Amino acid sequence: MGNIFSGSEIAEIGIQIEKNGRDFYNELAKKITDKKIQEILQYLAAQEEKHIAMFQGILRDVENYQPAESYPGEYFAYMSALAGDCVFTQKNTGAEAAGSIKNTADAIDKAIGFEKDSIVFYSSAKKIVPLDGQKIVDELILQEQSHLQQLLGIKTSL
Repeated sequence: MGNIFSGSEIAEIGIQIEKNGRDFYNELAKKITDKKIQEILQYLAAQEEKHIAMFQGILRDVENYQPAESYPGEYFAYMSALAGDCVFTQKNTGAEAAGSIKNTADAIDKAIGFEKDSIVFYSSAKKIVPLDGQKIVDELILQEQSHLQQLLGIKTSL
């Protein structure tokens, strides 16, 4: 079994995902020449910055929260496995991921994948926060879904 995360560590992973997303979108905006796509990428980077602040608020509330489990550590072991599969949980990988982009279509495909990973992670992480925090996570999920729709729209137009 991998590391077992606490509620606060899950919130910190959320912060890291958002920081990497911000860096990814900022770097892509520098590389893409299409002005309309640049604007969308800059908007998405700004949204990720807002999400960082939202997770910092959640972090204050989850220090001692324990979700209902079938056995001790069950839920956090699952989150550990899920986080291990998400590229953006590792520090400073956002800009690095953008550096490997070959063209606009590749950039959009990677961004779509990262948004999907975020939605899955946040949907699962929702269970480790108290009720007030769950509302915030629901809002984050809705915003990530909106980002995904925007990116799918760009992909369709390419």
